[in-house]
Amino acid sequence: MWEYTDKVKEHFLNPRNVGEIENPHAIAEVGSLAWGDALMLSFKLDENMRIKDAKFKTFGCASAIASSSALTEIIKGMTVDEALQVTNQDIARYLGGLPDEKMHCSVMGQQALEKAVENYRGAPALEAGAKIICECFGVTDKEIERAIRENNLATVEDVTNYTKAGGGCGNCRDAIAQILERVKAEAKPGGKPKLTNLQKIRLIEETIEREIRPSLKHDGGDIEIIDIIGNRVIVAMRGSCATCKASNITLKDFVEHRLRELVSPDITVEEASK
Repeated sequence: MWEYTDKVKEHFLNPRNVGEIENPHAIAEVGSLAWGDALMLSFKLDENMRIKDAKFKTFGCASAIASSSALTEIIKGMTVDEALQVTNQDIARYLGGLPDEKMHCSVMGQQALEKAVENYRGAPALEAGAKIICECFGVTDKEIERAIRENNLATVEDVTNYTKAGGGCGNCRDAIAQILERVKAEAKPGGKPKLTNLQKIRLIEETIEREIRPSLKHDGGDIEIIDIIGNRVIVAMRGSCATCKASNITLKDFVEHRLRELVSPDITVEEASK
């Protein structure tokens, strides 16, 4: 029998925001009815481009229902970029914790949110360069890699608990083990080749152009690189970002977070003096 917190029980017995929004700005479905867990998430924005309402329909266990309910409560009032910073760990913490064997429910919520944002922005459903590893649950190599890094997973069983990958026919377990070994190797000193200054500058520029600027421009903002000094990236916020009261949050929680994730964990982002 699973040990559930009082908050998990409350959100399971009295789930918030159940249903489907009429004429939503975004909608997404993840999971598989055939294997016991599925979630549909929809949301709508207000005139300030913040999430005014979010609703869900889920087929699954108590943890799946509670995680979906918690997710919709967490993201209300956020901008799309702020919502994208919500992790499965945030969902689990909101509920006071989840059993390890049920953490995949919080991951499913995070995946639904990301796919809903992709739907809103007209982005492709499958992340660029990603390939399906677990056919039973439609889990990609990129999703497995991120779950391993964000949750410090060490075994194939951990990956299954957090993503459900490997929990169906089991044919993908060898592939999951290979991904685990690769991520572990990268985490070791010397696991990743050290970038030269020129390589780092180019990678920062490419990451801003590919991963950061499109999100900012979608909301009327933009960003300009002023200088790169070692691990310091000095930028100027443009457009709506220049006057937004939450620009510092965007700078640290979105721009800096993505550069640390995709380029180097040592990077700091600063706004140029005005």
